[in-house]
Amino acid sequence: MDSEDRKMLQKIQKTVEENNAILRDMRSSMRWGRFFRIIYWLVIIGASVGALYFLQPYIEQMQEAYGLLRSGVGGIQDIGQKLPDLQGLLQR
Repeated sequence: MDSEDRKMLQKIQKTVEENNAILRDMRSSMRWGRFFRIIYWLVIIGASVGALYFLQPYIEQMQEAYGLLRSGVGGIQDIGQKLPDLQGLLQR
């Protein structure tokens, strides 16, 4: 090997080592990114489940109130149907 080939090989070796270091850094940041993304979603899902657990009594109270309201409206409709025909009274 002459000196020009040796210089070329050393330059190639230096470039390969730099590329290897860059690739290792990229792989490391991908791993950390994946780790933090998993933590992020676990926090979001955990907060949602916790909020549901905390708000469940209030949601049940609202469902009961809605059920009572529906039954009240149904009772009012039944009363309206049971009343005598008022049209006949107004025509006299």
